[in-house]
Amino acid sequence: MKNLRKQFPVTSHSTYLNTAATGLLSEKVFEYQQDQNLELLTLGSLFRDKKSNLMEEVRERLAAFFSAEANKIALVPNFSFGFNILLEGLEKETKFLLIKEDYPSINLAVESRNFPICYAEISENLEKNIYNAIKEHKPDVFAFSIVQYISGIKLSQLFLQQLKKDFPELLIIADGTQFCGTENLNFRELGIDVLGASAYKWMNAGFGHAFFLFNENVATKIYPKTKGFGSNIGKYKQEENAFIGKFEPGHLDTSAIGAILPAIDLIESIGISTIEEQLKTLSEHAKNAFSKLDLLSTEVKLRKNHSTIFNIKGDEKLFHRLLENNIICSQRGDGIRVSFHYYNTVEDIEKLLDILK
Repeated sequence: MKNLRKQFPVTSHSTYLNTAATGLLSEKVFEYQQDQNLELLTLGSLFRDKKSNLMEEVRERLAAFFSAEANKIALVPNFSFGFNILLEGLEKETKFLLIKEDYPSINLAVESRNFPICYAEISENLEKNIYNAIKEHKPDVFAFSIVQYISGIKLSQLFLQQLKKDFPELLIIADGTQFCGTENLNFRELGIDVLGASAYKWMNAGFGHAFFLFNENVATKIYPKTKGFGSNIGKYKQEENAFIGKFEPGHLDTSAIGAILPAIDLIESIGISTIEEQLKTLSEHAKNAFSKLDLLSTEVKLRKNHSTIFNIKGDEKLFHRLLENNIICSQRGDGIRVSFHYYNTVEDIEKLLDILK
């Protein structure tokens, strides 16, 4: 893992604990995007002609990586863009279940449309809270982040699978922006209907690219109204009223969209199972150390499994002290958020702990 840090120049001068805010751009992705821009500079419209099959290639690569169907993957500039298109395709009386204090791109987007809404509280019993809320309020849609952006609390794949078995009519829409790229994922077996994610965090693909994976039944429940040039152009979008085409009006940035290809190349060269194991090691080490220093909330301390996102107790003075020591992190909620990816090491955690102590 230490050798892989050479792909991420920021790690040579800083202890980067901020992937939950922005994933590091690898040299591999940077070189790809530079090459794309150089071709656009020198070829003009011929560059677009040359890239006519790019969307198809990206769709098929994502399908293979996430065990999904290529003809049910939409490519969008960011998660918020795609999620808002999706919401416009639902009836106004659709009832939502949300998680309180979930990511604003989910909760604000739903709340601004005045859908009927019920909420599940974040606690050490989040799964139980969600399950009970579904039984009590009988929502039509459950929209949520798989990993909570402030606390790092994570819903397991097994729980999501069980949820779909117990409530098969419930439309389950997940934001995987803080999740995709951290562990192996088989979308066909995940038990959710829609998985959307921006690729600039744990996928390390840079800005300007997100994807939405749909199961086969979604097109009979959601009716997006968006259309434009490009909506029916290209493989998988040429049939009448192609569902994924509703998410892709107009021209997309091919250098941004295509950056997912070298990003996946890098992940696969390491091995997603290797990444998952590394993150588990970092998470357990950090949680044990933070717990001993009484830096974690009760709900996080009491949960068995956790992501690599932690919100530790600390004020603005401590936050600036960390920055002064070249530890890059964020202020979120009432504390300081630190997050670890595969280019981090136990030594990074120990450097943070030395300052915290």
